[in-house]
Amino acid sequence: MKHFDDWKKNLDHFFGQDFWGEFEGLMKPSIPQMNIYQYDNELLCIANIPGMNHPKNVDVLVDHSSLILKGSIDLNHRGGHQLMSEIAAGAFERSIDLPFPVRSDKMEATYKHGLLIIQLYRLISDSTSQKPIKIRHLEDE
Repeated sequence: MKHFDDWKKNLDHFFGQDFWGEFEGLMKPSIPQMNIYQYDNELLCIANIPGMNHPKNVDVLVDHSSLILKGSIDLNHRGGHQLMSEIAAGAFERSIDLPFPVRSDKMEATYKHGLLIIQLYRLISDSTSQKPIKIRHLEDE
C-alpha cells in the first residue's frame, strides 16, 4: 500500500496538486447502488442499502422528475484494523433524474432485506413540489 501512496504523490507532484483526487470520485460506486425499471406509466426503483436496520434512517423525496435519497449506513463495527473496504458506510445523498415527471399522490416505498423498493407513476399535469414518501418496513416472516 505504501508503494501506491508514493505513486499517488508522484502523480500529484507531476500533474499538479490533487491530480489523483479527481479520479478517485470516478472509481467509487454511487451510493446507494440503484436499478430503475420503466414500464409504460410506471417506474420501479430498487436501491441497495445494506446495513440500514430501519427505514427511518433514509429520506425518500420526489420532486417532479427527480428522486432524492438521503440517509446513512452504519455498520456498527468499531475497533480492529480494517483490511478491506468495499461496503460503503456513513452518510449518503443521491439524486436521480427520472425519465418523466411522476405523480405526488401515488407513490409507494417498501424496505426489506437491505433493498428499498420505490414505485412511481407518470404525471400528466405540470406541477413541481417536493414530497416525501413514507416507507413501510416489512418485518421478517
